[in-house]
Amino acid sequence: MASTRIAEIRTHLLEHRLEAPFESAFSRFDSRAHCLVEVVTEDGTSGWGECLGPMRLNAAVVAAMAPLLVGRDALDHERLWLHLYSQFRDQGQRGLVVTALSGLEIALWDLKGRHFGAPVHRLLGGAFRSQVPAYATGGFRRASGDRPTYLAEETAGYVREGFGAVKIKIGYGVAEDLAAIRAVREAIGPGTGLMIDANHGYDALEAIALGRAAAACDIAWFEEPVVPEDLEGYRAVKAGQPIPVAGGETWFTRWGFRDAVAGRVLDILQPDVCAVGGLSEACRIATLAETFGLRLVPHVWGTGVALAAALQFLAVLPDSPPRHQPRQPLLEFDRTDNPFRQAVLTVPIEQRDGLVAVPDGPGLGIEIDRAALARYRAPEG
Repeated sequence: MASTRIAEIRTHLLEHRLEAPFESAFSRFDSRAHCLVEVVTEDGTSGWGECLGPMRLNAAVVAAMAPLLVGRDALDHERLWLHLYSQFRDQGQRGLVVTALSGLEIALWDLKGRHFGAPVHRLLGGAFRSQVPAYATGGFRRASGDRPTYLAEETAGYVREGFGAVKIKIGYGVAEDLAAIRAVREAIGPGTGLMIDANHGYDALEAIALGRAAAACDIAWFEEPVVPEDLEGYRAVKAGQPIPVAGGETWFTRWGFRDAVAGRVLDILQPDVCAVGGLSEACRIATLAETFGLRLVPHVWGTGVALAAALQFLAVLPDSPPRHQPRQPLLEFDRTDNPFRQAVLTVPIEQRDGLVAVPDGPGLGIEIDRAALARYRAPEG
């Protein structure tokens, strides 16, 4: 019988310098940089995961965790997760420890699926859907140009590609953002969903003012209006303006979501599988959301590995509430410049008419193109 004992853990750091940098409310993106995790068993089988966040720091934490995994049975992934979390919990209940743990846990799920010859969604209890509607994420601020004009052109292009909804970035100032939102709504028409993401660029008073003024543009949700630590600010924004409030991409584990969920400070949870602790932890948060009657739309930002993990998670989300024509969850589909997003996969994950198929091969249902890993390997240092 093939050995499932862990022999080696590797990280693959990928980077691409952008010709045209772009900005969120508080960050500037001069490059795309991501950390993949490869867990190899004694029989030579590899499982793949991805960590959200700074690639080199994630790689350093994965390297610190590796000695606690080598020699252990990869199929015992729940025991291994809790062992790692417990060993690092005194300084690691959130942030880099959990994002590194996420990449490892996803890789262990991939290995388990490969071992049993089944997709992760089957091992998680079975799929409720074989394809997922996707929305296009883009709409960042550029270094130059008229923002309403280029955002209108960009988002209209996503609609032509088949997306039924788009998300743009805000958080640069209420007046500037309102002009951009109105231009995008006019460009995409009334039948296309529109979401706005402030990347916690506002305080509560600004967010309330923006939400009240933008509501006439039929906004599906208002994402991360205030800093993630400020749950009372979330509560104030939810109460003070009519747009549904979303957040959670920078909250970690079920414990990090507990107070926000119990306090009902927002309407839509957005855990990221590659940050929240992995697939099992994302499923626990989904149960929390269902228990408290909150919607859940995961955050996704990374390579095809992150897309595959998110799709396995989305496949097992139950219809909530169940009905003859249930509301489907959505896949966040990044459309910004990232040439290795799909290149790392031998078969890219793409959308067709706004729908993305859930991979149904063993594990995450993907295979890695190692030549692409070499081509986009980040420089040393």
